[in-house]
Amino acid sequence: MTTPYTPTPFKAPAEHPDNTEFWAAAREGRLLLRHCDSCGKPHWYPRTLCPFCLGTTQWKQASGRGTIYSYSVTRRAGPTPFCMAYVTLDEGVTMMTQIVDCDLDTVRIGQKVLLRFAPSDGGAPLPTFTLA
Repeated sequence: MTTPYTPTPFKAPAEHPDNTEFWAAAREGRLLLRHCDSCGKPHWYPRTLCPFCLGTTQWKQASGRGTIYSYSVTRRAGPTPFCMAYVTLDEGVTMMTQIVDCDLDTVRIGQKVLLRFAPSDGGAPLPTFTLA
């Protein structure tokens, strides 16, 4: 059996002053992560203060590559089917996202994935991933 991904519009993300630069980069097809000026660690979700040492942070571009840490394919609720996943980026942070544009029955923990921005309903595109 195969479970093809069915594209559905995503709700537009909320934008505020702390994430304006993130969504502007997303519109250009770039994924940004916050990195600490003091300890150098990246983190997700974006915050102006480092969650490790409370240092100030700045945006840096991410590679857009990662590995599936965990996932779940939903076949019953909402617009189906879809695959929610935790993806650990090559930079070391883990983010919750969706796996798109593939046969969802082939998704496995440990698989390499690549960034793919998905359009939202009237807002900035959202970072999703597809199998590499």
